[in-house]
Amino acid sequence: MRIGCARPCRPRLPEVNPVLRRTRSRATAVTGVLLLALGGLAACGDDEGAGASGAGLDSVTIEGEAGKEPKVSFDGKVAVDETEEKVVSEGDGEEVADGDSVLAHLWIGNGFTEEQAFTTWDSGKPELLTVDDQLSGAIRAGLADHTVGSRVAVAATAEDAFGEAGNPQLGIGNKDSVIFVIDLVGKISTEPSGEEKTPAKWAPTLVEQDGTITGFDFSGAHKPGGKLLETTLVKGDGPVVKKGQTIYVNYLGQVYKADKPFDDSYSKGTPASFPIGVGGVVEGWDRTLVGKTVGSRVILEIPPAMGYGEAGNKGAGIKGTDTLFFVVDILGAA
Repeated sequence: MRIGCARPCRPRLPEVNPVLRRTRSRATAVTGVLLLALGGLAACGDDEGAGASGAGLDSVTIEGEAGKEPKVSFDGKVAVDETEEKVVSEGDGEEVADGDSVLAHLWIGNGFTEEQAFTTWDSGKPELLTVDDQLSGAIRAGLADHTVGSRVAVAATAEDAFGEAGNPQLGIGNKDSVIFVIDLVGKISTEPSGEEKTPAKWAPTLVEQDGTITGFDFSGAHKPGGKLLETTLVKGDGPVVKKGQTIYVNYLGQVYKADKPFDDSYSKGTPASFPIGVGGVVEGWDRTLVGKTVGSRVILEIPPAMGYGEAGNKGAGIKGTDTLFFVVDILGAA
């Protein structure tokens, strides 16, 4: 929808996520299907074929390098009684442990029909997964105790993969087998990591409660002068953020001298993800976060023209004259 303004307009944003310029869900379609399925029955393969004896991962050929879309082919139906895993290629990164948040590309296939059911490679964006008891046991097997940069293959029953119902969304019946090819792209930190820096004198002070950032204290901050400003509190020790990447962040946004934030991810307990440097977020983010290093914590002061412009964001309570302040923890980039 276009709204009247003196310069090129941006879409009006939903109240729940006013950093975004274009509406998108933080969770892609696959996230829900990787969680343990509860209740219901799915359509399944015919009685003769579904659950019949067959080879495991030995009958699956996976071609291509880790980090690139795999080519998967079958030499007959796959049928396993328990989860089976195999490291196709081993990475040299950190080992993934329970509780870690991991970026991973996934290829999912039906071992009975020998067809692809889902792949994150279609979008080119890895999935953010937390290795905990809410995740499918088969996916956990392909993540936990493996190193970043690895490609791991997993064969499992539909029940081990998705619960007793299988996964009708993906066309996987409750008697089918499931093949996963998992590329471990990287780990996402929960906190900034790097060298602590003294913030600029103009910056507001962070307000925290029980170790969680809850807002800004503007009592010692300067009066905004209409310029885009940034200051680093932690200089991250990770890789440099590049234009076009998706960044994974915790953040909080607050209008200058407002009593409370208009949006944040800290309170939600899960990092948010945004494309950076390509017009997918407010201009102030694109201009400042490209070139920063993963692990950094920064405070941004964004004038109206590089925020929501003359139209503001009514749903978030932001007027066209409001200066925005953000604290951003850059936890990962892919």
